[in-house]
Amino acid sequence: LIFSVFKTLTDQQVTVELKNDLSITGVLKSVDQFLNIRLDNIKVSDESRHPHMMAVKNCFIRGSVVRYVQLPAEHVDTQLLEDATRRGMSCNWQLQSGNR
Repeated sequence: LIFSVFKTLTDQQVTVELKNDLSITGVLKSVDQFLNIRLDNIKVSDESRHPHMMAVKNCFIRGSVVRYVQLPAEHVDTQLLEDATRRGMSCNWQLQSGNR
């Protein structure tokens, strides 16, 4: 589900916060099933702490180092996410009830 949401956001601007507190904003170019992310036209939130990133224009971010991804609210179908979450919770509840 999450993978499909990211696929619909290709060519949209997103902000990725890494586990080392580095935040990178850029245009989402691709994402894979491991949530590895490729961004173009990147900008780092705190250039004084990360001056080596000022010359970088595109980057590949390994999914395991991502803490958060901020998505543009106007491009996310929240109703679809809520419905999928409810279906998943209902399925889990039915599985747990059947094991009793």
